[in-house]
Amino acid sequence: MFAVHFLEKKNVLLTQLLKRVPSVGEELNIKGRKVKVSSVFQMDEKNFHVQVILETVKKNKVVVDNSKKKKR
Repeated sequence: MFAVHFLEKKNVLLTQLLKRVPSVGEELNIKGRKVKVSSVFQMDEKNFHVQVILETVKKNKVVVDNSKKKKR
């Protein structure tokens, strides 16, 4: 078992005990968000720091239909 710390820049997103350490380029879901592993650093025998890149979230703007409102 390995202690894997998932980091985005300097922020810790998640720390887990895993049987397998993720590899570079692998795509994962962390807290419901898609991430891609950019690098893996081994701190000692059982501790790993995994740098990840979060996918940007595209927000759709809702168009308000004003034609049904009364004009004053």
